[in-house]
Amino acid sequence: MAMPADSAGMARVHVASWQETYRGMMSDEILDDPEFINRRERFWAAALNDSRYAENRAAVAESNGEVIGIAMSGPSEVEDEKVDAQLYLIYLLKSAHGSGAGQKLLDAVLEPEEAVGLWVAEHNPRAHAFYRRNGFIPNGLEKEGDGVREIWMIRPAHSE
Repeated sequence: MAMPADSAGMARVHVASWQETYRGMMSDEILDDPEFINRRERFWAAALNDSRYAENRAAVAESNGEVIGIAMSGPSEVEDEKVDAQLYLIYLLKSAHGSGAGQKLLDAVLEPEEAVGLWVAEHNPRAHAFYRRNGFIPNGLEKEGDGVREIWMIRPAHSE
């Protein structure tokens, strides 16, 4: 699980993965904002220290002592009676794609017995394939923010 000392590395991965993944979908103004990294660092410091986030689960993937991936789940922010929790985010540096780190992150922040929902960018086929392999299916909800259309996917609860 993630520790408060991980917040700077988590912010770095958060920003770099957005820049790698959303370039062309999201405005360069957002992705290249010089304050982006500072805002993410403040977010992660709060997420790992503040009692408001006590129900969340956060994890990091590391390689050679460096954070290469991040994930966080918690109570659903979407009124969907079919889910118990929400995967808020999972980001992995492009250089770590295919390493298995993404699966380990997902497994670290989600419980098999939970029905889970998540938002995913409509035009992110790699993420869609990953989530489908993990039992997530679109349910028809959509939203748009920062120029990116997202779809809501859910994974029913299952037992091992």
